[in-house]
Amino acid sequence: MCKNDCLSGCLRQKNNLSLFSFIKTMVTVTILTPKYAVIQGIASAQYLFKTINSFLESEGQPAKFNINLMGEETIVPVQEGSFQVKTDVLLSEPPKTDLLIIPPIYGNMEDNLQLNKNFIPYIQKAYKEGAKIASLCTGVFLLAETGLLDQKKCSTHWAFYNLFKERYPHINIVDGGIITVDNGIYSSGGANSIWNLLLYLAEKYTNREMAIRASKYFAIDIHRNNQATFTIFEGQKNHQDEEVKKLQTFVEKNYNAKLSVDELSEMVAMSRRNIERRFKKATHNTLAQYIQRVKVEAAKKLIESTRKNIGEVMLEVGYNDEKSFRNIFKKYVGVTPIDYKNKFVALYA
Repeated sequence: MCKNDCLSGCLRQKNNLSLFSFIKTMVTVTILTPKYAVIQGIASAQYLFKTINSFLESEGQPAKFNINLMGEETIVPVQEGSFQVKTDVLLSEPPKTDLLIIPPIYGNMEDNLQLNKNFIPYIQKAYKEGAKIASLCTGVFLLAETGLLDQKKCSTHWAFYNLFKERYPHINIVDGGIITVDNGIYSSGGANSIWNLLLYLAEKYTNREMAIRASKYFAIDIHRNNQATFTIFEGQKNHQDEEVKKLQTFVEKNYNAKLSVDELSEMVAMSRRNIERRFKKATHNTLAQYIQRVKVEAAKKLIESTRKNIGEVMLEVGYNDEKSFRNIFKKYVGVTPIDYKNKFVALYA
């Protein structure tokens, strides 16, 4: 009888410890719902963590995530007012959170950052109290407004690199980054890259097996680690230096020629040192880098839209050394020319 009592007591104690462990490891996820945010970012984050909970519950385990949508109002307009999101909690009464997710911002960046400035003190406070912060795609702009990214690294959509660099020169944007982690702050590249960060977080708070299961469920490539393959280089002409613009235009029209920095400097009657300094200031690239990027972008278009072989493409964009061309292409695109062709061959086969 005593043994049974002891056994029952031990089992109760074990169950209490299990319950305590569960409560202790429960993760509160707060997903911000800024006005005019991208609805896919909000919905994807909510959907992923709810799905992980359902996986766990189907195995007889307790749910891991307590998920809240938080906004300034009960109903928040998103996607330039095309949709509305019903929030769970209000910014005026924020919960203590373990993981704070900032979705992408949609529309005019300047206007929308001003519209959502009331989130800034909360993000700062949550981080100070130990929360991890994850920005999805252009949500990094709202995160940058808090000052928490100063002198740190981050990722965002490749199309917003120049705007981000101009607005936040003291933050290191990782070119081509899919996921960037710096001192408890996580950020993702553009569009579908948000799923890679969400899967990364799922693994961090559960395990590798659960993340892989989620990646299969959502049909997301869990191993993608660079968005350079999807980048479109459109030049960087949002500046007022007319001499630099003149050189940019010349390079773009003559990408198939062998271009040297010295010859281009003579075109604008400047010293090499002076034009290099002005070019880097205006475009965030050296003149040599700009030439390479223009040639690579031209090569990508030829690969995508013609049946030319890689050797023909190489010659057409002004290279005659196969190894040099392959290395420069991979530097900016993340894959070799032949891998790029294989990736997009179905588009013109």
